Amino acid sequence: MTAAPVLVVAAALVDDLAAPSALLAARRCTPAALAGRWEFPGGKVEPGEPPRDALRREIREELGVEIRLGAELVGPAEGAWPLARPYVLRLWLAAVVGGTPRPLVEHDELRWLPAGRWHDVPWLDADLPILTALVGAVVPR
Repeated sequence: MTAAPVLVVAAALVDDLAAPSALLAARRCTPAALAGRWEFPGGKVEPGEPPRDALRREIREELGVEIRLGAELVGPAEGAWPLARPYVLRLWLAAVVGGTPRPLVEHDELRWLPAGRWHDVPWLDADLPILTALVGAVVPR
């Protein structure tokens, strides 16, 4: 019997929802197996918690900022992006509307990556297909 998927939510924090030119990447410091790799910030959805509310909560806890959510980048697996089993991820574009992002939990560095350089850090393997889809969806050609 296969365990039910565990939903994780994350934000592609950009400088401008209408015309993104910079993306915020967060470098993990825990757990050891993921330390030094970069990711979209976010976290697990609590039982009964709406995913968008969970994302706002996670970003407040991890980065100390309030965000406005934009469009969801729909994944290939029933709308989600597969991660290591049993996790699946839903990702929204988001912009900071209050505060300055700081690495408070699970991260030791944040970096704004300019357009054309979003692949310049070593992303977590599971985030690479999401990043590629994001670039294709939002970066002008």
